[in-house]
Amino acid sequence: MSAPRDQHFLIDRRAVEKIAGFADVSGRRVLEIGPGEGILTRALIERGAEVIAVEIDPALVEELEVTFADEIGEGRLEIIKGDARKVDIPPFDIVVANLPYSVSAKITFRLLEIGFEAAILMYQKEFVQRMIASPGTANVGRLSVMVQTYASVKPLLELSPSSFRPKPQVRSLVVQIIPHEPPYPIADREVYADVVRVLFSHRRKTVRKGLQSGRTVFPPGLIEGAIQDLPDELLQRRPQDLSLEEFALIANRLAGR
Repeated sequence: MSAPRDQHFLIDRRAVEKIAGFADVSGRRVLEIGPGEGILTRALIERGAEVIAVEIDPALVEELEVTFADEIGEGRLEIIKGDARKVDIPPFDIVVANLPYSVSAKITFRLLEIGFEAAILMYQKEFVQRMIASPGTANVGRLSVMVQTYASVKPLLELSPSSFRPKPQVRSLVVQIIPHEPPYPIADREVYADVVRVLFSHRRKTVRKGLQSGRTVFPPGLIEGAIQDLPDELLQRRPQDLSLEEFALIANRLAGR
């Protein structure tokens, strides 16, 4: 069967065993997004996991239902047909998944919003480099700020294109993501997310001009009031040069705290 959309099926069985073993899944409810043909699903079930598999492709869902009929009947596997960015997901403890490249960011943001104990996720290598980018570096952006605010990321395993069918044009990285509380107080997480999004939507502008460009998100009077309370040195910088503490400071001013 050919891979749908941008999905690349993992075929390296040694890699599968390593990925399934990076977290203790025995007796845990494990969310798998994009199970494909089920090679990782099988490894997780064999380790004692109760798997919730979300698959968007109807043909793959039918194939999985046949392949795992016994496991479904025994309650060790639940298959949900739908888009992991939107579909209702039952409670789970751990995430283990090979995410489709094109929706990696949106799914990652949703997972962080839902909450989990730990995640073992595979991404395009360049995507991981953006996730872990430090302030002032070329790769820093909305992704790195939002992920690092709410979680720690640890690279675990790099895979070559030959580990997949069809072969992608890029290398992949498996990472461990562990959620944590923000390192600095955030008065309103929604405002914080809006500030990060607005500023990086205008990353070539200074913080002052970037905030002023976000008038469709924040009322003009609120922006001007917040700007008056922020250091001029901060307002003259670009968003990619800000620390997490400084993003929190800006957001808290806009939240009236």
